[in-house]
Amino acid sequence: MFGKSLLSSFKRTAADLVRTDRGNVAAMFAIALVPMIGIIGTAIDYSRAVAARSAMQAALDTVALMVSKDAQANPSMTAAQATAAAQKYFNALYKEGGTSDVVVTATYTPNTGQGSSVKVDGQASVATDFARYAGYANMAIDTSSTTKWGSTRMRVAMVLDNTGSMASNSKMVKMQSAAKNMVDSLSALNKVSGDVYISLVPFAKNVNLGTSFDKSYIKWSSPAGTANPDTWDENNGTCSGGSSYTTQSDCTSVYVCSTSKYTTQWQCQANGKVWRNANYVWTPYSHTKWNGCVMDRDQDYDIKNTAPSPGDTNAVSTLFPAQEYTQGSTNYCKSGASAYLQPIVPMSNNWTALKQAIDNMDPTGGTNQVIGTVWGWQSLSTTNGPIKAPAKDANYIYQDYMVILSDGLNTQNRWPSYGNGSSQYTCNGQPCIDARQKKLCDAIKADGVTIFTIQVNINNADPTSTILQDCASNGNFQMITSSDQTAGAFSNILSQIAKLRISQ
Repeated sequence: MFGKSLLSSFKRTAADLVRTDRGNVAAMFAIALVPMIGIIGTAIDYSRAVAARSAMQAALDTVALMVSKDAQANPSMTAAQATAAAQKYFNALYKEGGTSDVVVTATYTPNTGQGSSVKVDGQASVATDFARYAGYANMAIDTSSTTKWGSTRMRVAMVLDNTGSMASNSKMVKMQSAAKNMVDSLSALNKVSGDVYISLVPFAKNVNLGTSFDKSYIKWSSPAGTANPDTWDENNGTCSGGSSYTTQSDCTSVYVCSTSKYTTQWQCQANGKVWRNANYVWTPYSHTKWNGCVMDRDQDYDIKNTAPSPGDTNAVSTLFPAQEYTQGSTNYCKSGASAYLQPIVPMSNNWTALKQAIDNMDPTGGTNQVIGTVWGWQSLSTTNGPIKAPAKDANYIYQDYMVILSDGLNTQNRWPSYGNGSSQYTCNGQPCIDARQKKLCDAIKADGVTIFTIQVNINNADPTSTILQDCASNGNFQMITSSDQTAGAFSNILSQIAKLRISQ
């Protein structure tokens, strides 16, 4: 061995120096040589022990994972069975030479509410070349590895495209099936109540909060003087007055006399002035007629999960603007199971209700991934917002995930200058809606949420979505070109969010 040959060389050199007659240098060197050999030799022995320990640690990390998988398949595993399995796996993995007296033991702790764990301990001895002359023939090494599961709890926000294009090529049907399978798979990990929560955020141009949503969080009207306001009170109501203008002689080809034609406050008041300064009166509908749809919040709250501040006149922009989401005569925000755009389901472990809500989803409207994504973030927050998640138990580790599936590119949001429902426009050289979404996704990831994105692109109808690629954490973007691939894409995500992690 290298250590022995080095020792022999030192001995020969020392003997030569002792025989020299050139003063007392040889004697002095000989005296100093003994501790020098000891220091150098001990360092060599120690480095070999460190290398052996590192190899043992790497082997034990893998052993702990493998025994953990065995324990999940056999929850009644005994300590003897765990140790036998650990020894078998270790023998196959650990090939470091120069070690002896290797002992590997394993301890399995079943889940009693604080998660399950497997701890694998290893001890061994490394023979020394130099330290043996000081009475230490071996150096002891020991290390351990622990794998835990069940102590890590998951929150998963499922942000799913419910736009009109999802009706084609069985995209909606396949997504519903895959989403329900994900609910089933995640619910199987819910060993103790609270281990897993799931929220559902169907989105189109808007999202639906449902009619039972706390209306104090809703923005019903815009501040006085706002040009062309788009909020509820100014766009849902009746125009009255000017009833005397009912004859042809009182009308022109430019304006319509019937006030029923004026469907917004601006139309009502503007045309009231035209008709001989008649005082047309705009009366908003009762808020009980609102079916639950909201638009993007005022910028920059549209890309934040800031909690709304009801009753604060200086924080009106933090509220969520109500809208009756219609196109032509179609109301896309009806209430009940027959709704086109289904209501958001906040974090829940009612698996039956979640799957029923997925079954109720119906495709319609334009694509606004931003509003779906920001409400997915709201659903994961425990401190902000009106649909905040249940509080987190300090005894557990939590992982927050968001799964975004969309079959197209962004086409519209609250602002008509950003898109027309068929395509989005460009703002300052960038796609308007995508630029908002990029800032939003960056903020969500900075908040500790892992994002997975799926683009459903049948027949390559669209280019690859740059924004869905940018939103994904660590490259977790998938492009699928067939509806039949949807289940596989969800399975890929499940394999990542449910996998074991070495915690110590």
